Amino acid sequence: MDFTFGEEQEAVRGLAADVFAATSRPERIKDVESSADRIDRELWRELATTGLLGIALPENLGGGGMGLAELYVLLEEQGRTVAPVPLWPHMLGALAIAEFGTPDQRAALVPAAADGSLILTVGLEEFGPYVGDPATTAREVDGRWQVHGAKAAVPVAHLAERLLVSAATDSGPALFLVPPGAAGVTAQQAESTTHEICANVAFDAAPAEPVGPADGTAVRWLIERAELAVAALQLGVGEGAVRQAVTYLNGRTQFGRPLATFQAVTHQLADCYIDLEAMRVTLWQAVWLLASGEDPGTAVLVAKWWATDGGQRVVHRTQHVHGGIGVDTDYPVHRHLLWGKQLAATLGGAGSDLARLGAQLAAGVEVVA
Repeated sequence: MDFTFGEEQEAVRGLAADVFAATSRPERIKDVESSADRIDRELWRELATTGLLGIALPENLGGGGMGLAELYVLLEEQGRTVAPVPLWPHMLGALAIAEFGTPDQRAALVPAAADGSLILTVGLEEFGPYVGDPATTAREVDGRWQVHGAKAAVPVAHLAERLLVSAATDSGPALFLVPPGAAGVTAQQAESTTHEICANVAFDAAPAEPVGPADGTAVRWLIERAELAVAALQLGVGEGAVRQAVTYLNGRTQFGRPLATFQAVTHQLADCYIDLEAMRVTLWQAVWLLASGEDPGTAVLVAKWWATDGGQRVVHRTQHVHGGIGVDTDYPVHRHLLWGKQLAATLGGAGSDLARLGAQLAAGVEVVA
């Protein structure tokens, strides 16, 4: 397979790189980390103005009409600069509504998501092993759906217009839209590893609107794309961390020569390169399969595992080769370590990924190589 980007993907990469480079400087990120909302509002507006915020949404709903490849290129570029905006939960929530929502849901939420005038988020994670088997439940009472249960570490729940959550029904897992301010919704705010605001959200007969069929299809669709969103971000985080390490090692001298000339140091970065390339090829293989309408088989989980396992190794090695300055929080490389650790635990860690991959293989799911 040839994963070389075409003109459209390269144009998106160039535009995204310019936008993030102009706004996501270390001193700016530090200011955002001390703000009330913990997101860069100016960057959010710029992403909307340039059309990047709605790049993968349908044109008839105010989006750019591009595909998954362009979306993940954008997320990879965000990861390089660890830009503090909730792109992946917002964009994946909007994509799911565009794909499975009713005409009224699409009209009310997707155009506003594309222009940035509202924020969406997804609640998939719980205090359990696998997001695809939610303990949260939903049932229909007198013609109206109600959600019961809890979701953990929901990104930007304090700013979201709607929460798109997964819940088990009598016929299978399904997606539901829940207003965060509705009766029966209780949110306990917390600070994530990356200093973003998230919330543990409890639902007690919370009013909800179904999005798509209640047979597991929509939930599986969203999880696959969310896992690849995490993988794309992690690839960018690792690339950004290595870039910082290279700059530092070429400029820092010891014993009369740059640290980059010492074999023990170059071995560390060579290992980073191997991990990053494995992350890259498995990510784009899975993206290509999904975008082509093919059955991805094990490809999504393989990409997710490499992002989880390899991504952590990359950010730890790059932190290590910085020596003492790497533990100084005034120096920016620590943010890549924090992002790498948080992404590695998002939607399940490496152990969970391997267990699920083993279950797929035992069930005869096609291995894509």
